[in-house]
Amino acid sequence: MNSELDVGDNAPDFTLLRDWTGEPEETITLNEKLKKGPVVLAFFPAAFSEPCTEELCTFRDSLAEYNELGAQVLGISVDGVFANAAFKDKNDIQFPILSDWDKEVIEDYGVVLEDLVGMKRVANRAVFVVKEDREIVYSWVGEKPSNMPPFDEVKKAVEEIT
Repeated sequence: MNSELDVGDNAPDFTLLRDWTGEPEETITLNEKLKKGPVVLAFFPAAFSEPCTEELCTFRDSLAEYNELGAQVLGISVDGVFANAAFKDKNDIQFPILSDWDKEVIEDYGVVLEDLVGMKRVANRAVFVVKEDREIVYSWVGEKPSNMPPFDEVKKAVEEIT
């Protein structure tokens, strides 16, 4: 596993399939998103688990504040596009949830959780705030997948760059 990325590192670009919207192979590329402003990357282990629902719904509830700051939120897990779409719909999440099905992005960001209740190589809970030039200005990786990110720190990091 690569070591996790930290503040000052360059965020690796990626192109991932987003939650299923009915359009074939709809993808999102980090570099394209960054043209519109900073991006909050919220990695999570598993759709529909209680901690992941809490995390993503907390970002959902703050989405208007992030948008007012010019920032975008992207959820990322290794779940498939259909599971992510169902999770998003059930919880009324209004930002894209991306599928890192081949696990390359979690490897690039150093957030691989080798085993979670028998599931091999899933995303650890982690948050990165990325500026338009791809500089990581905030990095948090949970010691345990049940740990919640410090949401106030994430928002403060966004406020400081907008």
